[in-house]
Amino acid sequence: MSETTAKLTLGDETYEFPVLSGTVGPDVIDIRSLYAKTGLFTYDPGFTSTAACDSAITYIDGDKGELLYRGYPIEQLAAKSSYIEVCYLLLYGELPSKAELADFENRVTRHTMVHEQMHYFYRGFRRDAHPMAIVTGVVGAMAAFYHDSTDISDPMQREIASIRMVAKLPTIAAMAYKYSVGQPFVYPRNDLDYASNFLHMCFAVPAEEYKVDPVVAKAMDRIFTLHADHEQNASTSTVRLSGSSDANPFACIAAGVACLWGPAHGGANEAALNMLREIGTVDRIPEFIERAKDKNDPFRLMGFGHRVYKNYDPRAAVMQESAREVLELLGVENNPTLQVAQELEKIALEDPYFVERKLYPNVDFYSGIILDAIGFPTSMFTAIFALSRTVGWIAQWKEMIGDPQKKIGRPRQLYHGATTRDYVDIAQR
Repeated sequence: MSETTAKLTLGDETYEFPVLSGTVGPDVIDIRSLYAKTGLFTYDPGFTSTAACDSAITYIDGDKGELLYRGYPIEQLAAKSSYIEVCYLLLYGELPSKAELADFENRVTRHTMVHEQMHYFYRGFRRDAHPMAIVTGVVGAMAAFYHDSTDISDPMQREIASIRMVAKLPTIAAMAYKYSVGQPFVYPRNDLDYASNFLHMCFAVPAEEYKVDPVVAKAMDRIFTLHADHEQNASTSTVRLSGSSDANPFACIAAGVACLWGPAHGGANEAALNMLREIGTVDRIPEFIERAKDKNDPFRLMGFGHRVYKNYDPRAAVMQESAREVLELLGVENNPTLQVAQELEKIALEDPYFVERKLYPNVDFYSGIILDAIGFPTSMFTAIFALSRTVGWIAQWKEMIGDPQKKIGRPRQLYHGATTRDYVDIAQR
């Protein structure tokens, strides 16, 4: 904690508030006593200037374009680690030893199947239901199937719930996909790694053997890793707010899934892919660049810029490499969508209009291209994002549950409604 204080002067009164320091990042003014001292609240729509919690999980430096999981740069983890190892890191704070990783991977693998009665639950949805609608409902319904891991006061139950969600979200998402295309569910296989197992559950059919290409599996694993956590974004904050009421972990994660479904949050990669398809070919890029600069034109470049990053999104460079590898493997290296993406990125990095506004490509710019090339419909993009982010949500939820300063979330408001007035009988209105 810093010894400095911030002073607030209101009329003739001056109030002091401590300034707190983390290991890195901006200092914060501790205003927990503000209302008690002054009778005032702060006003911060979107909480863009408010730290709502302490955390030791993920750190973002938007100006530098830096993303750290437990202190490790995302570029190093994407290049050298695996998603399942990153899961261990986020959940337990340190990279695992070889024995610890083997044990963790075994525990996750042994929990990948879902309760057989959940198959009937899926069949309650319309055949054309959006996969995110299904995933949101099924994750929430896990509390109805796994009663032995809903007591948040029991550390063992919290641990079991955490493993179950990391293990079962790929199965749940894959089943949502299979249901949406009218194909039979494919059971998980214990001999496959995390990403390969998900791909197998999505694309295998009983009629013939399906072999997962290791390049595609690697790209899928990277997508999972790059989306595993991202500090206090909207969905993570939703999970924490839900958890602050002591709701069961499945309900909290379902709340996060529902929030992620919003097109301003989890649907950005789908929007970016649709934009690239709308542009169509490289020769049409100048036309759309001019439209993007015209404030009177509703067209916007999707996949550029970020709420936090004011520099190049560190995840985008890794995703760009994966996009090239996958498209080359699948024989679509001349894919016009990728060509448009590459040329658009080049122009945006050189054009003063975008440079001055720091509108750099973000992770969504390339992830949609990869998922499309693998064979996923755009409706599955956000569901894949949800299963990737589940471990981050769980880590944040567990951290919050163990925080001695935990309180039920209760934002305040600036009220602009009517003041006190008397009821008027209906005959006199």
